[in-house]
Amino acid sequence: MKTFQIIIIVVAAIVAIVLGFAAYWGAFKSIQFSVVEQGGETLVYEEMTGDYRQSGVVMDRVYYSLLNDYKIETFKGFGIYFDNPQKVETSKLRSELGCILEESDIHRLSELKGNFKIKTYPKGKYIVAEFPYKGKLSVISGIMKVYPALNKFVKVKGYDEEGAIMEIYDTPGKKIIYRKEL
Repeated sequence: MKTFQIIIIVVAAIVAIVLGFAAYWGAFKSIQFSVVEQGGETLVYEEMTGDYRQSGVVMDRVYYSLLNDYKIETFKGFGIYFDNPQKVETSKLRSELGCILEESDIHRLSELKGNFKIKTYPKGKYIVAEFPYKGKLSVISGIMKVYPALNKFVKVKGYDEEGAIMEIYDTPGKKIIYRKEL
């Protein structure tokens, strides 16, 4: 009987730890969507065609190049994902990945133009949701949690299912902002 009680306690502890980690990474967070006016950020990026799982490598390359080569520190990364991976072959997925330039560094755009693509993200109305950002596992949790909820929201509200989705990784704000074109 003692062995059975120890096994139950160990199993309960493992379940509690797993649930605690899942809660910490946002697995139980409810997702709220709103339609708001956003945009206007200056984006420094590279284009990528291929598996979205390689996005982090490209974002890191842009971030570290800005930091090490230009002494420009950024605090928000982003990815703009143009294709639905459930409908488009992995090798043909298109994205733009990089960093949002701080206002204080806008005057340095001419230095960056030869090595990066640069654009201002259009201002407009977007479907927006936020998810906690506590590291790379938050990105995975967000993908598993936000995208199904976003797809459902879009269908229920009758919005166009096509269109790019932007993810903004706001490090100081400790959140991921999901932004879908209307």
